[in-house]
Amino acid sequence: MLILASGSPRRHEILLAAGIPHTIQTTPIDETRRPGEPPIAYVQRLAEEKARAIAAPAGSIILAADTTVALGNDIFGKPDSPQDAVRMLRALSGRDHFVYTGICLLGQNKCIQDVAATRVTFLELEDAEIQEYTRSGEPYDKAGAYAIQGLASKFISGIEGCYYNVVGLPVSLVCRRLKSL
Repeated sequence: MLILASGSPRRHEILLAAGIPHTIQTTPIDETRRPGEPPIAYVQRLAEEKARAIAAPAGSIILAADTTVALGNDIFGKPDSPQDAVRMLRALSGRDHFVYTGICLLGQNKCIQDVAATRVTFLELEDAEIQEYTRSGEPYDKAGAYAIQGLASKFISGIEGCYYNVVGLPVSLVCRRLKSL
């Protein structure tokens, strides 16, 4: 049995679409970034902490993931206000950034960790576009304040890497690692 240690509806939907049966179990953890912690180390640490926080029946495999948007060493998590969403979108406007998802699989006395990195290119955004998008409500539960699969799709001129990583779960990477368990 696969247990998804995430309340993310997007991760759940991605696994369902890929035909991967699973149950959902979540436990809150402290997601505070440590001083000087690089984005990749941050998502890997959080994914492992989320996986280890789950009490699973014997024979289960736990899948945990954490996604962040990084512009250089700056991390953009989920915005905590409309002003925060505007700040993030202005920073991403006309630039490339990376989306990192750390995954952790726990099972059969094994811990497998990995990270997916996808480069995303944003078009130059006008203030009116940013204001309209933030009023839509879409940015508020998304790392980086945007949903590539939603209204923000029109802001993205290119990606290099896994699309599903940007949505929230690099499903092909998860499947490759599941096979090794």
